[in-house]
Amino acid sequence: MQQNKKFGFLSALGCYVLWGILPLYWHMLAQAESNEILAHRILWSLIFMLIIVALTGRMKRLRDDCHDLWRNKKRGALLVAAAIIISMNWLTYIWAVNHNHVIDSSIGYYINPLVNVLFGVVIFKETLSRPKKLSIALAAIGIFLMTWQIGKLPWVSVALALTFGSYGALKKTLKLDPFTSITLETLLLFPFAFCYTSVLTAAGKAHFGPATPILSLLLAGAGVATAIPLILFSYGANLLPLNVLGFFQYISPTMTLLLGIFFFNEPFGATQFITFGFIWLALLVFSISEWKTARRQQKP
Repeated sequence: MQQNKKFGFLSALGCYVLWGILPLYWHMLAQAESNEILAHRILWSLIFMLIIVALTGRMKRLRDDCHDLWRNKKRGALLVAAAIIISMNWLTYIWAVNHNHVIDSSIGYYINPLVNVLFGVVIFKETLSRPKKLSIALAAIGIFLMTWQIGKLPWVSVALALTFGSYGALKKTLKLDPFTSITLETLLLFPFAFCYTSVLTAAGKAHFGPATPILSLLLAGAGVATAIPLILFSYGANLLPLNVLGFFQYISPTMTLLLGIFFFNEPFGATQFITFGFIWLALLVFSISEWKTARRQQKP
């Protein structure tokens, strides 16, 4: 049991650290357009996941899940929706990194836990405690002040939070094995990604090929960069209590924020500081509430 907990701890830590440094990877691919990077992310994620599924003996589970989804049209529709929404999230994130919105992307993933709570109330009819209501209100104030001060909605932050929150809600409803889920999601998106890269190649606008060997290798590696954190996350989620896993989720946006300030040299003035101040306060209130709830549940 202790060994499993340690492995779960390392898996969760590895997952969020890899997600935290992912902007560096997308930055190395900046020579290609965001749509092309997304297409290769889908193509190579599918190939890598099929290899992983085969090597880990999950092919039968994959076939069984496919049969179940085919029979249950509602679950099949949820999977299609999840595939579309996660592709929107991926595209937004890639575009944000390569268009000087790294700090905005960190805001999106900071407020994502609060969006999940809000979705839990709206979709799953979960009750909302006073501290959680306060945390959502504080985050909303932070976003409002940022919108007011810069004169426009920080759409990257909102889009990332809403798409990843929606994806999580769909996955919770779908209740599908994580290996099967990411494999089938990328399989559904594969035809569109393949057609898009084929059109680029035919037009001579593709960045994948013998003329750009390093960039081509990095584009192919996007599949590994996508799949490995998801695999680590699935192990962490299965082996750790949710309240423990919840504290790890602040690692990646914190690393992304630091990269935005010190590596990408994006401005971090009073506007951003005030916004983050409200969001950090919201997350502090949220985390204390989660910790107290977990303590009460552990008492006999």
